[in-house]
Amino acid sequence: MASKHWIAGVVVATVIGVGALIYSNTGQTTAPQSTFVLLDGSQKTTNDFKGKVTLVNFWATSCTSCVAEMPELISTHQKYQAKGFDTMAVAMSYDPPSYVVNFAQSRKLPFSVALDNTGSVAKAWGDVKLTPSTFIVNKRGEIVKSYIGAPNFVELHKLIEKLLAEPASV
Repeated sequence: MASKHWIAGVVVATVIGVGALIYSNTGQTTAPQSTFVLLDGSQKTTNDFKGKVTLVNFWATSCTSCVAEMPELISTHQKYQAKGFDTMAVAMSYDPPSYVVNFAQSRKLPFSVALDNTGSVAKAWGDVKLTPSTFIVNKRGEIVKSYIGAPNFVELHKLIEKLLAEPASV
């Protein structure tokens, strides 16, 4: 019995370790060129992020951590929106569009919500499979930080404030 727990622990630690290696991005890489199809049928692209600090959040209505972090994402968006901050919530391909629409409307999400019906956006952003996965993109369109799971919002706010204070081009 103890060996089963040990093996399970090793598997979990390995998955977490690999996830941390893939997603603990603190360097700067250009955000992948993506087209986001919003709930109203309009589109935004990665180019629309230029000049703004943008939080890109991959989530699902079936993900309890995603649902739990939504009030913090709403609060963060509202706190920094007037200063040049934007939020893009990308629903995973397995999430039924009607669930996403209902969630966005019932919770009055104040930011853009995209449907990734084909999974191509998640694939472009590092083959995202775990939710929530969040990426912070600076004004130059570079990913400066990424998280698996809910971020520490105090630290996230400090990072957003630092990035908002930076010039759009360096």
